[in-house]
Amino acid sequence: MDLGLKGRVAMVAASSKGLGRAAAVALATEGCDVSICGRHEDTLEEVRQQLAALSVRTSVSVCDVSKAEDLQRWYDKTRSELGEVDILVTNTGGPPAAKFLALEEAQWSEGIESTLMNVVRLSKMVLPSMQQRKWGRIVHITSLVAKQPVDLLTISSTLRAGLSALTKTMSNQVAADNVLVNALLPGHILTDRQTHLAEVRAKEQNKSVEQVKAEGVQVIPMRRYGRPEEVGEVIAFLCSERASYLTGVSLQVDGGIIQGSY
Repeated sequence: MDLGLKGRVAMVAASSKGLGRAAAVALATEGCDVSICGRHEDTLEEVRQQLAALSVRTSVSVCDVSKAEDLQRWYDKTRSELGEVDILVTNTGGPPAAKFLALEEAQWSEGIESTLMNVVRLSKMVLPSMQQRKWGRIVHITSLVAKQPVDLLTISSTLRAGLSALTKTMSNQVAADNVLVNALLPGHILTDRQTHLAEVRAKEQNKSVEQVKAEGVQVIPMRRYGRPEEVGEVIAFLCSERASYLTGVSLQVDGGIIQGSY
């Protein structure tokens, strides 16, 4: 299936590894020129080489998505090197993992900056040009906890639910300009974040990490963890011409783990 993305310019946040990297690779495979960012130059270079092998143009920026000035630099460099942005994929590492009473106010502030405000800032940067050109795609990578909160992920559960609301309100306001905004809610995917959470739970429950991971699989109807590329390929579809009547959706890619019927 031709997704109609050849020559489009995509910005993918936090794309040096995990779901961001998978999204960048999936979009490049479909012919997008891709701008990537991350905090570590060495891992970014690995991704740049992987994208270059797909014969697309790339732009690389060292960037902390929780810092407004870093985001502005990344956006400006993308436009300078690749042109106006057609596709934005927002993404970030998860905020601190802890139950409510164990969280300090500073951790809430950190979570808001890294998980929510980067989405707000990046969206405000790209939307005016997308509206003017009557074409755009924005996908917010969030989490299953947007629909099924987890005690250990208090901050994430709170903010991810808010991102689903932002997705819907934003999509309503730009849909008439053919700018489509959706959220993607991954389940348990084999990333560094998944390993970190298993380590936190193992310590809390006095179990081994391997035992926690094995138990985690049992609550997934498909009885396995997801692969990053399975998320990346859905993101590419959401950005495509084949998804031209799909907006305002918080789409679960979770192996069936979310139990709500809506």
